Amino acid sequence: MSSVSSRPRWLRRLLLSLVALVVLVPATVGGCVTWVYTGAALSTVGTDFRNELAIPPLAEGSLGPDGTRVFDLEMQSGRKEFRPGQPTETWGFNGDYLGPTLRARRGERVEVRVRNRLPEASTVHWHGMHLPAAMDGGPHQMVDAGADWAPHWTVDQPAATLWYHPHPHGKTEQHVRRGLAGMFLLDDDIADSLALPSTYGVDDLPVIVQDVKFDGSRLDNSHKIFRNAGFLGEQILVNGTLTPYREVGDELVRLRLLNASTARIYNFGLDDNRSFALIGTDGGLVERPSMLDRLQLSPGERAEIVVRMRPGERTVLRGNPLDAGLDFWQQRFSGGDDRFDILELRAAAALRPSPELPAALVAPELPDGADSVRERPFDLSMGGINNVPMAMDRIDLTLTRGETETWVLRNVDGVPHNFHIHDVRFRVVSVNDAPPPPPLAGAKDTVFVGPNSTVRVAVRFDGPADPDTPYMYHCHLLWHEDQGMMGQFVIVEPGQSAGTAPKHEH
Repeated sequence: MSSVSSRPRWLRRLLLSLVALVVLVPATVGGCVTWVYTGAALSTVGTDFRNELAIPPLAEGSLGPDGTRVFDLEMQSGRKEFRPGQPTETWGFNGDYLGPTLRARRGERVEVRVRNRLPEASTVHWHGMHLPAAMDGGPHQMVDAGADWAPHWTVDQPAATLWYHPHPHGKTEQHVRRGLAGMFLLDDDIADSLALPSTYGVDDLPVIVQDVKFDGSRLDNSHKIFRNAGFLGEQILVNGTLTPYREVGDELVRLRLLNASTARIYNFGLDDNRSFALIGTDGGLVERPSMLDRLQLSPGERAEIVVRMRPGERTVLRGNPLDAGLDFWQQRFSGGDDRFDILELRAAAALRPSPELPAALVAPELPDGADSVRERPFDLSMGGINNVPMAMDRIDLTLTRGETETWVLRNVDGVPHNFHIHDVRFRVVSVNDAPPPPPLAGAKDTVFVGPNSTVRVAVRFDGPADPDTPYMYHCHLLWHEDQGMMGQFVIVEPGQSAGTAPKHEH
């Protein structure tokens, strides 16, 4: 009798079960991973555009006795019908979702009276604005539920497309995703003198792009498996509108693109691959227009483009698959293979003629790095910046007012990241030791840093000095920020030392 047949029956069954597990478990796991991978890519190409694009109301504020331009913003909860007959719980400024477009001029003194009528504390950060640290609206300027806050400053930067959004430490992603965001447009005499489309809501359109997923009467906040980038939605809102179209009556239409998503990166283009003119980046108008057919924006980045329309035609703004240096895995699970139809432009049968775009726009007001006094490395990973997680009571950097530095941004963990610096506009000096492409040649405050890539930026800290109140630098993929990919710096006068980060109850 063989040794196998002489074993007890229970033992033979156990051995056969173990053999089956060895064979089947890897196959089952592999099959599940394949199924998840295959189903991860999304596409809304072929969307039926049914809803007219909402244009956020333009708030120019009121002038106080001293000439200060005063705005009022109320943070509030509400319900909005993105889908007919299906109200969704939301947050917004002065309404149920998003907020008005604020507008001011260079040289004006502004005040924003913020009222928090939400059930919890939050903040309002003026993304891209040069202003005192105490007015910045970062996590040190929390506004309690039921409380008010009235930051004020003098606008001292060129015309640009900026935006505002919450910045509570550890909760920024969920507060922005609920709908708290809006544009803040700046004007100046130089921009006004240029022959550019400039009638708000007519030939000059705000385009606030967000990805969402609905869960009954709520916005879904969950992160799917393997999504290291953060939340990735399945449908696109533009200015809070699903499947939007916009009828236009001019030959040239200016789109002020804002990626207000919390993690998704968009590779914008038009469905017929026509070229468009890039005229502005985060910090304002560029030196001269560049003709492109693709434009990538990571969360927090903005761009101004001009599209030429022909009478009676339709064209679709589309989000194309990314060409961002992501590996096979990240390309799929960070949304790199997704395709979205975002906004349809419908031209009237007869169009008002538009003047040709100027060949030259605005001379840059940026440091070029030639007078940089030092280089600072910033290694970006999920473990924190330079592997140090954020601490509210620790000042990470002390920077001297008026000095220029070169910051070396390195993505060291293979996950997509970007980098935003509060208060300043910086120049991208190089990307992987090569000159920056046209979309990065203008003034920036947020820049994408792809896996295993290095971006060098020249930045000058013009103040005002405040040794006790920090500004932030962080990844603007907001879940990464919430997980600790953030640090803080103070600006001091030459020879001055940093103080102590303010303590607060949040």
